Amino acid sequence: MNTLKSIIKIIEGISETAGKIAMWLSSTLVLLICFDVLARYFFSVSFVSVFELEWHIFALIFLFGASFTLKYDKHVRVDIFYNQFSDKQKALVNLLGCLFFLIPFCYIVIESSVPYFMNSYYLNEGSTDYGGLPARYIIKSMIMVGFILLLLQGVALFFRSLLTLFNK
Repeated sequence: MNTLKSIIKIIEGISETAGKIAMWLSSTLVLLICFDVLARYFFSVSFVSVFELEWHIFALIFLFGASFTLKYDKHVRVDIFYNQFSDKQKALVNLLGCLFFLIPFCYIVIESSVPYFMNSYYLNEGSTDYGGLPARYIIKSMIMVGFILLLLQGVALFFRSLLTLFNK
């Protein structure tokens, strides 16, 4: 049981770090959008790379924030019945949800994103727009990273649910 608790603690530490990165990226995105708006409306200048960077940062916020959100149980769910459940019933729902939905879904996305990233890397894919960002494979690799983080947090939730079911 102590091993499971140690694994949970390590995984949740990783999710916490990912969440802090997402928080900093949120602030960065706000500043970047302010710069973009000021440049566009006051100086009549627009940068394709800045616009693309905004979308890349937004994607990173979502991908890194997902595991953090799951850690704190703030993800979207239909709480009509769940809120009325006991801790053990909630643990059983979480355990089954991780086992049959979250973990397989993360695995499918990770496995599907590997060739997506590899193809982009081998082609040295960049933006198709003049002045856009190079190395598009970097953002595509973050799909794998984000879902690996979510998968790890799902494993931690699975283990935490097991501990709850066995009163540990």
